[in-house]
Amino acid sequence: MKNDIRNSLRWAVPLAVITLVLAAFFSIISTAVLQRVGVVGGVMVILVIILIALFFDIIGVAATASDAAPFHSMASKRMSGAKYAVWLTKNADRVNTFCTDVIGDINAILSGTAASVVLTELIAFFSAESGSLIESIVSVMLTCFVAALTVFVKALGKTFAINNATKIIYRAGYMLYFIEQRLHIPILKIVEKRNSGGARKRKKNKDV
Repeated sequence: MKNDIRNSLRWAVPLAVITLVLAAFFSIISTAVLQRVGVVGGVMVILVIILIALFFDIIGVAATASDAAPFHSMASKRMSGAKYAVWLTKNADRVNTFCTDVIGDINAILSGTAASVVLTELIAFFSAESGSLIESIVSVMLTCFVAALTVFVKALGKTFAINNATKIIYRAGYMLYFIEQRLHIPILKIVEKRNSGGARKRKKNKDV
């Protein structure tokens, strides 16, 4: 029980820090960029953000719904990306947390920023004063639209992810393979190095 809590904290604390940093960074960038776009540009940004959230949500759900056995078979045949697919299934809890929680929260912040920009442009278009009835109505309608659309596409994505978990995780594994082997960006190598370092430290403390 204590070991489970300790292991969870070792993963949750760095994840929270990463989320804080990324959320702050993208919030500042999005605010600066979105101030230059109009209503149409803001709506397009919101749709892109929702699609990005959907993409990662599908991977997160598929990771928890998939089985490692088919990927072990693929790995024995030296199929590109199979080893990475095995890693995704073995670390399904972490993959799901990163894809659905971290990316999801960041996308929520970005979509909220984009929605506020669209709201400002719409208020200016209707020549309404700040705090007026028109502003309140438009704000509520825009918030409801973004929330409803996000929930709708994610619900569709979850069903698709569960029914096609093996295919999705293999393709995600192939993407990681391409990033590491072709682009030479060692994503998993850094993660595994950190995990192995923590394991050696725990073993050392146990021996002492």
